[in-house]
Amino acid sequence: MKRIKISLLGRIVIAILLGLALGRLMPLLLPEVASTLVARLFLTFNAIFSQFLGFMIPLIILALVAEAIGSIGNKAGKILLLTVGIAYGSTVFSGYLAYLTGSAIFPQLIQGGGLTPSVEKAEALTPFFTVEMPPVMGVMTALILAFILGLGAAKIHSRSLMAVIIDVKEIISYFIAQVIIPLLPLYIFGVFLGMASNDEVLDTLLIFAKVIGVIFVLHIFLLLLQFTLAGLISRKNPLRLLTNMLPAYFTALGTASSAATIPVTLAQTKKNGVSDEVSSFVIPLCATIHLSGSTLKIVSCALALILMTGGPHDIGLFTEFILMLGITMVAAPGVPGGAIMAALAILSSILGFNEVQLSLMISLYIAMDSFGTACNVTGDGAIAVVVDTFTARNRKE
Repeated sequence: MKRIKISLLGRIVIAILLGLALGRLMPLLLPEVASTLVARLFLTFNAIFSQFLGFMIPLIILALVAEAIGSIGNKAGKILLLTVGIAYGSTVFSGYLAYLTGSAIFPQLIQGGGLTPSVEKAEALTPFFTVEMPPVMGVMTALILAFILGLGAAKIHSRSLMAVIIDVKEIISYFIAQVIIPLLPLYIFGVFLGMASNDEVLDTLLIFAKVIGVIFVLHIFLLLLQFTLAGLISRKNPLRLLTNMLPAYFTALGTASSAATIPVTLAQTKKNGVSDEVSSFVIPLCATIHLSGSTLKIVSCALALILMTGGPHDIGLFTEFILMLGITMVAAPGVPGGAIMAALAILSSILGFNEVQLSLMISLYIAMDSFGTACNVTGDGAIAVVVDTFTARNRKE
């Protein structure tokens, strides 16, 4: 018989529903000792998996960022600096857009402290044991080392060092794809199993649905703004520019991959009148470094969770988070779930997220993964139009 394949989103939705259902039914169907035993078994798995995730996060940042910086560094020139500057600016802007909009709207959707009882309930039970896996380096150390190795390998044109960096990236990517991602549904199941006995969990999930609706509207607004600016700079019709990019948007919805959408994005960008030279350079590069849609999702979800737990969310704290997020997610689109995996480090170190909050972030991110990717790649087309306009003017001068 043909094997039925369930997507990662489908597996996570099943895990959440099973966790909520069993968390509510076990105390009714099983003796208290038995239900507690089952819950502690999954908490033990979660504790070990969480330790492994913490060990892997600096390695993920080191491997992905070093390889991306090394590859970009070989393409020196004004067009590189212009593209990277616009892409990073767009990513940071989307983070502030999410923060400012969320600060104005989310308090009306979220009652402060709404998630706290659920979190406390999930943390009331303890695992049977855990295995300490201290990371080999801190997050900032990994990020700085990644820049040094990547830029150094590009500067001295070291093929041997780049080969090592690429091999390490392949190893880390393998563990993400074959170990971390497949085990995520089980990890999330354990978290929701621990939370489910609290009556406020349903209210929490309903709030999440409202937050996702706000994020979707923000994605549309961001794309309209990006192409309006591109149209003003290039003196072209912004709606026509955006319409031409729609095949790339819907392709990304289906593939949830910036890399897999590159051929379509490239073809549609050329239809917008962008030269072959610029489009062939900007589109593959932006598929790696332009993450406006992903940043918008992560900042919005992080702010929503902080508001639900009553934590600090001042603009200074989120400025640090947004600026670091734009850097740590470089090259993350090349790996399934890479963006949220890279973001876990600063969610924990800067915003102080605990295990339950991190698992909720993963669930929310993957639920909107395709929409974020679609926003990313469609915005790449706007950046290509702007870069092509500036380079064309420079050639004339």
